[in-house]
Amino acid sequence: MSSDTTCQGKSSWPELLGAEGKVAAATIERENPLVEAIIVPEGSMVILDFRCDRVWVWVDKRGIVFQVPGIG
Repeated sequence: MSSDTTCQGKSSWPELLGAEGKVAAATIERENPLVEAIIVPEGSMVILDFRCDRVWVWVDKRGIVFQVPGIG
């Protein structure tokens, strides 16, 4: 992988704060088909490498998005 961190398509979804996680993930993948949206429960550990094809969708215990989803 090159050191170029320029990703294609939409890269951040602030409008999804407060949305249900599954709905948010589907919206992200529809708006940028180059990424996979992965739902992550609050408190979980994730790998920290930067990838243009991945969006973490952080949800609280009710399944609600509490952090702006973005490529990374």
